[in-house]
Amino acid sequence: MTAPHFITVDPQFDGFVDTSHPPELIADGCIWTEGPVWHGGQLFFNDIPNKRMMRWTDGAGAQVALPNSEFANGNTLDLNGQILSCEHGGRRVIRRADPMDPEAVDVIADRFDGKRLNSPNDVVARSDGSIWFTDPPYGINSDVEGYPADSEIGGNYVFCVTPDGTVHDVATDFDKPNGLAFSPDERRLYVADSGAIKGASFPGIDYSLPHHIRVFDVDGVTLSNSRVFAVVAPGVPDGLRIDHEGYVWTSALDGVHCLSADGALIGKIWLPQQTSNLCFGGSDGQTMFITSSDKVYRVESTRRDAAQVLKGSN
Repeated sequence: MTAPHFITVDPQFDGFVDTSHPPELIADGCIWTEGPVWHGGQLFFNDIPNKRMMRWTDGAGAQVALPNSEFANGNTLDLNGQILSCEHGGRRVIRRADPMDPEAVDVIADRFDGKRLNSPNDVVARSDGSIWFTDPPYGINSDVEGYPADSEIGGNYVFCVTPDGTVHDVATDFDKPNGLAFSPDERRLYVADSGAIKGASFPGIDYSLPHHIRVFDVDGVTLSNSRVFAVVAPGVPDGLRIDHEGYVWTSALDGVHCLSADGALIGKIWLPQQTSNLCFGGSDGQTMFITSSDKVYRVESTRRDAAQVLKGSN
């Protein structure tokens, strides 16, 4: 098997990541890793089919943080630095005051118009206090990442929860909305559509279905001017992050792709397995942590998460 490495398409990529050191494997032994988030000097991530949340530190390695995570998928930080988490099993978005205390939970959203959500997948917080998340069917399609059930909503939407608790359906025309992130000025929202995935455990990809990132203009809770930002191949876009200069980092079948603000490929962090997500963290906020199949990798970079830079300025 080819070892993890970097692929430079545009020379500027060599200034974004430390290409002198290959991606470092820091955790394995899971089934399908997702939702990396840096919190309290530790990396938290989910091992979805094993229904557990893990935590990693440089000294102790990976340990179980929460034995029952209810098939949680995406995680992020809210404006106060607490973890927001998407539960496939619970079919809800929650806030964890203490990521290792199963009782320290506030429910952000679990229904829309009185109907249960499908299986919230990924989540992002905006500086106005609103919380945005995607709701594809992966957690209700099989027992691999949740509990089989019919969709009560009848579609796969992007939602926004305003500070008053109202849940708004802001985009209803996705196949399977997945990762999402705001531009540094929060005037644009990027949303991955992973509709080309045939099943919960990635048995195949149908490239006639969506495998792209769309971008919208944002005005309050209204999204407009939808356009395809980039088509991702091989594989599909899953989790994504926007860095402080507006570059888009998205997961794909072959690792992580770095895209310019106009959607051009700058370079790749090549990994040998389907990659799900990434985040920026570490003591300086510039270390990239990547969840890829049953493993987690670390890459040193000069990038910072636009969302965390913005929150830090408030």
